[in-house]
Amino acid sequence: MGADDAVAKLQSCRGRIDSLDGRILELLNERASIALEIGAAKREAGLPVVELSREKAVIAGAVSRSQGPLSPTAIENIYTAIMLEMRRLQE
Repeated sequence: MGADDAVAKLQSCRGRIDSLDGRILELLNERASIALEIGAAKREAGLPVVELSREKAVIAGAVSRSQGPLSPTAIENIYTAIMLEMRRLQE
């Protein structure tokens, strides 16, 4: 592969990543909207925002469904960050 081919490949890959990033953002915002609904329901029911058993189950489920190439630790880290931000929305 020559330098021109490599540059073209990089541009193609980066375009695909940009497209995926847009989809990821849409999904995260959709998830956040649902988290806001959950927060309202928890407040109405007098329930605490933090539900560690549910968070652990969500993270474990993501780890078990992942088929790579991300490591289980990477998936856990990503979902931990997502759960933290969703929790903040609910507060």
